[in-house]
Amino acid sequence: MGAELRVYLAEQDADPERLDRATGFLRQELLELDVEDVTLLRAGAAPPGTRAIDVALVGGLMVALGQTATALQAVVSTVSGWLSRGQGTNRTVRIEIDGDVLELSEATSADQMRLLELFVGRHTATGTGNQR
Repeated sequence: MGAELRVYLAEQDADPERLDRATGFLRQELLELDVEDVTLLRAGAAPPGTRAIDVALVGGLMVALGQTATALQAVVSTVSGWLSRGQGTNRTVRIEIDGDVLELSEATSADQMRLLELFVGRHTATGTGNQR
């Protein structure tokens, strides 16, 4: 299996339901890409006395990139699109792969693109499992 990418979404003043809906919409977009799977991140064991096995981490996604070289670029581009559609709302995205973290918030579009290109370049050049 290829690399796994963790994506954490945050939106200023958003309640958990709104963030959960936004996460679901982004998950659907990501599933349309050439990735193996996109699942909700788990926060761990449910509180004692509840029936749930584990609890989903609101705003967290795990993306299994698969073996394609373009999957990481496509995912990062889609996540960047989500960030830019905030319509004046302060949104933050944290992306993690193999211990490398990129967090984007109020950077200009040009700065975001430059940072995303550097991030993708580091991982496509080092063979993190997303190259053919």
